[in-house]
Amino acid sequence: MQEKLSSANKMAWETRAYQAWVREFGTPDELAVKLKADHKHHLRHWLKYIGNPSGKRVLNLLGSHGRKAIALALLGADATVVDISEENRLYAMQTAAACGVHIHYICSDVLNIPEEEDLGVFDIVLMEFGVLHYFSDLSSIFSVVRRKLGKEGRFILTDFHPFARTWMKTNNLKDPSGNYFDDRIKEGEVAFAKLLPEEVRSECRKVLVKSWTVGDIISAIGTEGFVIRTFEEIPGSTDPRFPEFYTLIADRIELELPSIHP
Repeated sequence: MQEKLSSANKMAWETRAYQAWVREFGTPDELAVKLKADHKHHLRHWLKYIGNPSGKRVLNLLGSHGRKAIALALLGADATVVDISEENRLYAMQTAAACGVHIHYICSDVLNIPEEEDLGVFDIVLMEFGVLHYFSDLSSIFSVVRRKLGKEGRFILTDFHPFARTWMKTNNLKDPSGNYFDDRIKEGEVAFAKLLPEEVRSECRKVLVKSWTVGDIISAIGTEGFVIRTFEEIPGSTDPRFPEFYTLIADRIELELPSIHP
């Protein structure tokens, strides 16, 4: 099933993604000016958990257009992105060059990274905004995270809150499902489609996604042997009474734990 999701999502993300980023953020040269002036703003959710990024190896899985990795590179981090879209890679690399920094960008399915062992291990693995729904099984992606983290490495995950995905209508979540436990694989609009002119949106391919509950996410991370340090819920911009995003911090600490089912 994961192969079906990956194939459909790769095709969706390689149709007009570059055009969408130009419309949203400007050309790579234009975005570079903004990033150099205000790169810390793009990292505002995570710097308190990272500290000084200078000299740290950071792996941004599903890093899309590369803004977060470039912002980290501007602060001295050794940043690597893995993402399935060649259009995303092109936009990111052009922006990084315009910023005068280097990022390593691997265009690949994150579950099948070519010569993964040669990448070594990282101090930080970052996944952010609209990522977990691309996986039919969470253990597969969290296993990659664990393999790529060094001793006492830190996993930072920020994504749409399952509560918001179920009941809230926001700028990013247009169609709440109404069913918190709905785990069917569904067809949906690719995230950048809303940035394109109406006359070309019909050309965008659909993505295949699966929803997860908070319990699913925390249990899968715990099962992979991480120590969860915090689960920060971020209020919605349209209705701050409810969470729209969350940030989960988990550390890789070597512990031998008994089976949860004796």
